[in-house]
Amino acid sequence: MIGLTNATVRFGARTVLDGLSFAAPKGRSIAILGPNGRGKTTALRAMLGFQPLHGGTRTAPAIVGYVPQYASSNQSYGVLDVVVMGRAAGLGLFGQPRPTDMAKARAALDRVGAARFAGERFDRLSGGERQLVLLARALATGSDVLVLDEPGSALDLHNQQRLLALLDELRRPRDRAIIFTTHDPNHALAAADDALLMMPDGPALFGPVSETVVPDHLERLYGVPMRLVQLLGADGSAHRAVLPAFAGMRAA
Repeated sequence: MIGLTNATVRFGARTVLDGLSFAAPKGRSIAILGPNGRGKTTALRAMLGFQPLHGGTRTAPAIVGYVPQYASSNQSYGVLDVVVMGRAAGLGLFGQPRPTDMAKARAALDRVGAARFAGERFDRLSGGERQLVLLARALATGSDVLVLDEPGSALDLHNQQRLLALLDELRRPRDRAIIFTTHDPNHALAAADDALLMMPDGPALFGPVSETVVPDHLERLYGVPMRLVQLLGADGSAHRAVLPAFAGMRAA
C-alpha cells in the first residue's frame, strides 16, 4: 500500500495540501487529476518522502517504482545502464549488476516497447523515448508499487495508447498498487480503478472512476463544460470518453 493520511503541505503562506487522505492498496490503480498548480506532483512527492509534511503521515514501501515527470538528458548513460539502476536496491553499495539484473532490465525494456533503445545513449533519445525508458527502470525494481508523474505528457498519441494499455495490463493481475497523475480524464477511464480529483474550490474527491470521472465533477475541476460520450473501440466494444465542450467548436 502507498498513500497519505491527513497530509498537509505548505509553501510559505500557501497551503497546497490540506488534510489530504487517500491510499492505493495492492491490486488498485489510482489516477490523480487536477488543474495546474493544484498539488498533484506535490502529493506524489509527499507519498515518496521527497516532500516534508507539515502535518499527517505517509505510508510507502521501502522500494517504489517511480517515473518522474521530466527526464533529464544531462547524463550520457547508456539506456540499459539507466534501466539496470532500478535493480540498485538489491546490489548493495559497491555491488555490480548480475546477469539476472541485466536480464530483468532487458525484459523491462521489452515490456514497454523500448527494447530497440537498449544500445543507445539516454541523452540522445527524445523526451517521450526517455519517459518509456524510465518506466522500464521502474518496472525493473520489481516493486509492487508503481508511481508515475504525468507519464503521458511527453508521449505522442501512439505511445500514449501503448502506455495506457500497459498500465491497464499491469493492473489486471491485481498484484501491485499503481498511482499516476494526469491532465486527461480519459487516461483515468482507460487505466484506473479509482480517481482522486484535486478540486480547486474545496476538498479533494476520491472514489471509483465511475463515480468521480463524470461531467459534473470534471466541470468543477477544470472550469469548462464537459460531455461524456460512448465510443466504439477497435474490438467493437463500447468505451466511455470525456470531451470538453470546446471540442468540435469550429464549424465544418
